[in-house]
Amino acid sequence: MFTPDLIFKVVLILSIFVITLVIAMYSTYGERKIAAFMQDRLGPNRAGIFGILQPLADGVKMFMKEELIPDISNKVLFILGPCLAMTTALMTSVIIPWGSTINIFGSDFSLQVTDLNIGVLYVFAVTSIGVYGIMIGGWASNNKYSLLGALRASSQMISYEIAMGLAIIALIMSTGTLSLKEISAAQSGFHWNIFVQPLGFLIFIICSFAETNRAPFDLPECETELIGGYHTEYSSMKLGFYLFAEYINMFIASAVISTLYFGGYNFPFMNDMGLSSNAITILGVVFLFAKIFFFIFFFMWIRWTIPRFRYDQLMRLGWTVLIPLAIFNILLTGAIIFATNN
Repeated sequence: MFTPDLIFKVVLILSIFVITLVIAMYSTYGERKIAAFMQDRLGPNRAGIFGILQPLADGVKMFMKEELIPDISNKVLFILGPCLAMTTALMTSVIIPWGSTINIFGSDFSLQVTDLNIGVLYVFAVTSIGVYGIMIGGWASNNKYSLLGALRASSQMISYEIAMGLAIIALIMSTGTLSLKEISAAQSGFHWNIFVQPLGFLIFIICSFAETNRAPFDLPECETELIGGYHTEYSSMKLGFYLFAEYINMFIASAVISTLYFGGYNFPFMNDMGLSSNAITILGVVFLFAKIFFFIFFFMWIRWTIPRFRYDQLMRLGWTVLIPLAIFNILLTGAIIFATNN
């Protein structure tokens, strides 16, 4: 039967899905406007007031463009690649705690689709599957530039997942849980993990740039070397899926960073304001999205500030700098915990 909790979960899932797509869609507009500001240009300004309808125009253009599938490609995998990339990008949002609980007609509902006690591992599992979407698309295109881009993306994402995982191990040692909900709840007020794990946060956010293929780590689609990288042969909405997945991944990465290190939906003095529980929950959601938008802006800011790495520099940074730093952070965290408990 349709219980109130089930109905609320369905509404929450649909709401998160729509919000994620809208934010990803307007992130493309935001990035073009930020780039224009930094380069003393106007950016999109034709479609609607201040160009606000440009993402809709781009979406219509993607749908209306001719659908091309190369004759020498593996057609099934060619279609599967972008679908897999888009699906895995959307799957992570189900374990993000968007708020605490809200009371509706006397019943409490959690603003989290599901609270996995291994939520952190779920994040890594889903992001690891996302590698297959890129690899399959590059290989199925039967194009040497696409294959090189897919190989770059796979080796880059796998390499930086190691350092990212080691950074998270230190955070788990500090918090004692793998649940994102419990990690958020433990950061009430201003007890954010950024103050406990500053080095871990630095490693994690650098790896997030590499995981999302964002500049200065956008080597898989380096147009000066590989034309378009793993999506060179794609057109219409298949190309749109790949481009859209990147912006969804950026949104989800910002949400994960905000949850793990910056208190999630918690904000300073939230329990001292004398507000109702529903008002605090709504304010918490607002503060969480404010943090997410800040990190999205940070991703875009870095893109137009730091030049692209060479591929050997990219791999050297991951294997010879970030991984040893992450191991050192684990040892340091263990030493601090041991000294504190004894």
